[in-house]
Amino acid sequence: MDFLQLPPLQRAAGTVKLPGSKSISNRMLLLAALAGGTTEIRDLLDSADTRVMLTALASLGIGLESQGINCWRVCGAGGVFPVKQGDLFMGNAGTAIRPLTAALALSGGNYKISGVPRMHERPIGDLVDGLRQIGCDIRYTGNEGFPPLEIHPAEVKLSAPIKVRGDVSSQFLTALLMGLPLTGKTAVIEMTTELISKPYIEITLNLMARFGVKVEREEWQRFTIPGGQGYRSPGVVYVEGDASSASYFLAAGAIGGGPVRVEGVGKQSIQGDVKFANALETMGACIAWGDNWIESSAPADGKLKAFDLDLNHIPDAAMTLAVAALFADGKCTLRNIASWRVKETDRIVAMATELRKLGAAVEEGVDWIAVTPVLTLQENVGIDTYDDHRVAMCFSLAALAGVPVRINDPKCVSKTFPDYFDAFARVTAPVIAIDGPSASGKGTVAQSVAAALGYHFLDSGALYRLTALAAMKANVSLDDEQAVATVAASLPAEFAGDRILLAGEEVNEAIRAEEVGNGASKIAALPAVRTALLERQRAYRRFPGLVADGRDMGSVVFPDAPVKVFLTASAAARAERRYKQLIDKGMPDNIRPLLRDIVKDLEERDARDAARPVAPLKHYPDADLVDTTALTIEQAVAAVLDSVHRKLPFFN
Repeated sequence: MDFLQLPPLQRAAGTVKLPGSKSISNRMLLLAALAGGTTEIRDLLDSADTRVMLTALASLGIGLESQGINCWRVCGAGGVFPVKQGDLFMGNAGTAIRPLTAALALSGGNYKISGVPRMHERPIGDLVDGLRQIGCDIRYTGNEGFPPLEIHPAEVKLSAPIKVRGDVSSQFLTALLMGLPLTGKTAVIEMTTELISKPYIEITLNLMARFGVKVEREEWQRFTIPGGQGYRSPGVVYVEGDASSASYFLAAGAIGGGPVRVEGVGKQSIQGDVKFANALETMGACIAWGDNWIESSAPADGKLKAFDLDLNHIPDAAMTLAVAALFADGKCTLRNIASWRVKETDRIVAMATELRKLGAAVEEGVDWIAVTPVLTLQENVGIDTYDDHRVAMCFSLAALAGVPVRINDPKCVSKTFPDYFDAFARVTAPVIAIDGPSASGKGTVAQSVAAALGYHFLDSGALYRLTALAAMKANVSLDDEQAVATVAASLPAEFAGDRILLAGEEVNEAIRAEEVGNGASKIAALPAVRTALLERQRAYRRFPGLVADGRDMGSVVFPDAPVKVFLTASAAARAERRYKQLIDKGMPDNIRPLLRDIVKDLEERDARDAARPVAPLKHYPDADLVDTTALTIEQAVAAVLDSVHRKLPFFN
């Protein structure tokens, strides 16, 4: 996809489970590879950057085994890499190429290491200089100070401290810290400049300790790794959610009302980028913390305050503040961000260029940028992303100004967050939730409302009917909760326009059979089945919005939906509608006595749905009640659209 058109957005609310931290994922992979024993890494980030690390480790003789979604078993080498020759391609992954370069330089082999063209423009000279001080043989095969590199065996000498700069990238120090324990000797590193991005070094030290290697630190100037230490597997480890990625959603909550909660980081996080939440508090946002979550909401007066901040400690998350500045009440200045210059692109230039497109006045310096917002942003601006995932993600927030924004090359987010725009849609794309009992007209009304708004449509009842039908076809008893839940979790269902497919077979008529409908009502009362289908239903929330019909859309599936409607009708009216459906399907018109049976069936189903312990069918106070007994379909649709226009006034 060459671009993604984001519609005007007005509100952000909901919960996002963060993908694993890129910084932690690649550090854990390398430490597990160098450790003695087998390590199981759970919640590992699945992205372009971690894939290049996994590929490199496999080529270096490390045993890797996938244990399912985002879980890998790593058979450590118990020291240096066993394979002594390799040609490694590291893409544009700084968190992979730099630590791996140090480990390779100490492994006694012949290696070539390269990346994409932009990686060959990102400096690595300070790391190479540090390694050369102890005798490592590393040669540039392109421009001096930059990849690609050749590494050859050499005798390592640790008789004097390694002196290294820390004002370009903290990854150089991280690489040395992680690699030097492979020598088995005491090693000392001394900084010759101020160290930037100190929280990332804290991540490194924390993870090294978890794998059995302690580092002695004297302030941020001198680091000593005592000899005789080696990495040992801690067994099972978990990757925290990515705190840098949390910044986009926390900012969305502060800009778009909220609350928006991110799960995977919190008070117990080892990542410095959680302090982005403190920066939002400086802007007036309301922030709440849990051990494993952070939640943000807009200021009480709805207006974010201008700021002037030193952001050296959160350089990646600071990019999000540059876009949040568009919503502030004055000029915002971001200072001490020189490291932006040597990232995936020159981020100071990139951010200034794209912010100006939106109408902001931007000043920039060697290590700072200042943004003065405008009252109304330019519409339909095409944001160039420079193959930089963070540029793409942070500029998605501009659509919350109520203007359409086009993100060029959106696939670049695959570097750290492949599903970012789906996750962003889950908290920003409006949902109209239409609930009600069987035959109340909700399906027909919901489809018509979706067509009128140009929204996607979710027939949640079809998912339960498909599950019931699939279970019947597999001879699974509908009373076997876990077995039916297993069917639901792997349901081979597809919605192709008006066609509903099950394992490639069209089943539009089959799922409307009375037996299947009764089965769907029965399994819908099973907690395990509802849990299995919950995330699948939420995944239908996409831009520009979603109309979802069912029995718990507004209460359970989309509790943050800005528009909730509960359609109802008398049992007699609903029975009449069901009767007409049967006539339309070719039943003889002399079956009128069946009406009593239909009424009885509907009343029994209503009672069953209302009494179920999980997500009972009921009208909740925050849903507009629409009685369709005496309404035509057109009138019912108009009533729902009236709710939409009242609660989403930007549609007027």
